[in-house]
Amino acid sequence: MYQLIVKRIYAPAEDTDGYRILTDKLWPRGMAKEKAAIDYWAKQISPTTSLRQWFNHQPERFPDFSEQYTAELNANPEAPAFVELCREQLLQHNVTLLYGAKDEQHNHAIVLCDWLKKQL
Repeated sequence: MYQLIVKRIYAPAEDTDGYRILTDKLWPRGMAKEKAAIDYWAKQISPTTSLRQWFNHQPERFPDFSEQYTAELNANPEAPAFVELCREQLLQHNVTLLYGAKDEQHNHAIVLCDWLKKQL
């Protein structure tokens, strides 16, 4: 099985990225669709707007945000299909979860990656 990778969408696309999934609900500012080189936009598994706005990229809120987002993922009817998509892609190449946030340690893609690893 290949690896799950978490990466900012503003970093250049690389061959080792494999299948590139944008995990943000909103399209990242200033990013041209061609340059983004995404294979799939998984809006349906991003945090809800209310949770995203509450978190507001404040690192001190990250533990609570992680808990709440994990609960959202567990309750999301779209999540099993997303897990299956990732499982299928990981048989062929790496899967890169892309996000637009500036903070590389405190963002929803980190939480999503940890959650996905438990599902796989």
